Amino acid sequence: MSETIPREKLLEKQKYFQSIHKHTYLKGPLDKITSVVIPLALASTCGFMIARGIYNMSHGIGKKE
Repeated sequence: MSETIPREKLLEKQKYFQSIHKHTYLKGPLDKITSVVIPLALASTCGFMIARGIYNMSHGIGKKE
């Protein structure tokens, strides 16, 4: 049976990832975008929409007659 990745390359990648002293989900170069930026953008958007809804309800704006 043939291996898809040679053992030497696999061992090099293992040593590289084990030597980094970061959290496991932040080890890749683009992992900060998917695990930090996107959740912050979603949370801030939701917070803005909730605040706007509360403001509109308290002032009676946007009611259908």
